[in-house]
Amino acid sequence: MLGAGTLFMDRVAKAETMISAMSAPDNNNTKSQKQMKIVVLTGSPRKNGNSAHLADQFIKGAQENGHSVFRFDCAFQKFEGCIGCNRCGMNGDCIFNDDFNLVKDHIVDADMVVFATPMYYFGVSAQLKKAIDRFYSINGKIKGANKKTAYLMTYANTNPQQAEAMKSHYTIMSEYLGWKDMGQVIAPGVWSAGDIKSTSYGKKAYDLGKSL
Repeated sequence: MLGAGTLFMDRVAKAETMISAMSAPDNNNTKSQKQMKIVVLTGSPRKNGNSAHLADQFIKGAQENGHSVFRFDCAFQKFEGCIGCNRCGMNGDCIFNDDFNLVKDHIVDADMVVFATPMYYFGVSAQLKKAIDRFYSINGKIKGANKKTAYLMTYANTNPQQAEAMKSHYTIMSEYLGWKDMGQVIAPGVWSAGDIKSTSYGKKAYDLGKSL
């Protein structure tokens, strides 16, 4: 026959078990609590280029984690660069009515904007730079907005110093906009299309997307 003390201790043990089960993390729920709208701007004019592969892998990881992704391949859209006319006043309609309109509202509404580019003569590709310059017309909507950002970059050489100018441009632009950097994948030593596939950088881009 159980005594009162034994019954009391048995109830305490059961209560502790219930509390432990309630507070234990759900290992089956690995997705981020907030599902984000992500815009990926690519700058490679090669559809199977190395930076395009990084974008593919990042998007795969982000989508597997429940995020929605809008991809805008700058090299395959028809739009002009900023001409400095100031018609938009940094927060209005651009003088050009072109394919940048396909992505403009997505950038404004996005929780995160990702840049993917090869190094072309020690800078971002001209195709991506055109899109970045068109940020001028939506500056009033995106500067200071609560957004995240990331950078995916490839280049043929292996000297890390040669990547510093592009990394600095991304950092200064992000700081100006007030966007939070969530990570960078900088892949040296890839020149011919497909070289990236024999490296670990694709996995790093995937892991970055998956970690969000």
